[in-house]
Amino acid sequence: MWEKFKTFLKRKDIEVSVKRYGIDALGAMAQGLFCSLLIGTILNTLGTQLHIGFLTNTVATVSGVNYTVGGLASAMSGPAMAVAIGYALKCPPLVLFSLITVGFASNALGGAGGPLAVYFVAIIAAEAGKMISKETKIDILVTPLVTIGVGTGVAALIAPALGKAAMKIGELIMLATNLQPFLMGIAVSVLVGIALTLPISSAAICAAFGLTGLAGGAAVAGCCAQMIGFAVISFRDNGWGGFFAQGIGTSMLQVPNIVKKPLIWLPVILSSAVLGPVSTMLFHMTNNATGSGMGSAGFVGQIMTWQVMAQTEHPVVVLLKIVVIQFMLPAVLTVVFTQFMRKHNFIKDGDMKLDL
Repeated sequence: MWEKFKTFLKRKDIEVSVKRYGIDALGAMAQGLFCSLLIGTILNTLGTQLHIGFLTNTVATVSGVNYTVGGLASAMSGPAMAVAIGYALKCPPLVLFSLITVGFASNALGGAGGPLAVYFVAIIAAEAGKMISKETKIDILVTPLVTIGVGTGVAALIAPALGKAAMKIGELIMLATNLQPFLMGIAVSVLVGIALTLPISSAAICAAFGLTGLAGGAAVAGCCAQMIGFAVISFRDNGWGGFFAQGIGTSMLQVPNIVKKPLIWLPVILSSAVLGPVSTMLFHMTNNATGSGMGSAGFVGQIMTWQVMAQTEHPVVVLLKIVVIQFMLPAVLTVVFTQFMRKHNFIKDGDMKLDL
């Protein structure tokens, strides 16, 4: 019986593994988040700051709620994340399209912790849909019914609790950071920075836990230490192409090199450990859950920092803080740590070469 079930799962391309759920699905979820909530927030910020009428005017009114272009994009975050997860899980078309409803329901029921609810519910609904897909002669009816039925049913059961749990964890992290800005600054900066470089999603994690305030600022600092740090210290190996690919793209590109030689990761981790408390205690950097796990990817972290901090501080001061804590210090610190390691032959030319 067990062997038959394993054969069935293999035929349906259902792989219960850390890679499929913890890496592929979570990474895709971050892309869905970026293409909806993050892009929507960026558009709204640009429209407000640059007084662009097209971006600040209402383009649609739904149930009495006015939406800008960015507002429409942000409103679709649940469906976008669910469909992205379904794509990563290799769902057939009918399952994939049915996840639009599942994502909307999960995000709405999950409240502020909606992204975490979407993650779990979308995986359950996607795998349920894959199991039934093409097993009947009326697949076009059965597959959407099962996917949406399972998804919305599970969302009703667990999404509110997951959302509340995620927010409680986020609140605990933020409270601890406010009470112990030195130690928690180090912990948040290092851990979120590591998550950004690993093939998982720091953006999805920060969004799921609603990481804001000083903790959000420390998270951005840690992410920038990884991205800007690797971009600068690997410049002699990769040139400008690698510099921009890592600096405003992702430091995840270094994972194969880290696997070969883990020591190359040490300079950027040490930099994030320094930048965390500098961010929380000296610069008092803050951010929102949208940008806290993004670092310098597409400059989302910087745009979100500006949006949050410019409300209470002088814009010029905010701009200087962003340049120093998110660009200059990550570059300088990682170069210092790397030069020490190069001097002692712990790091050599070619160790961070990318296959671009």
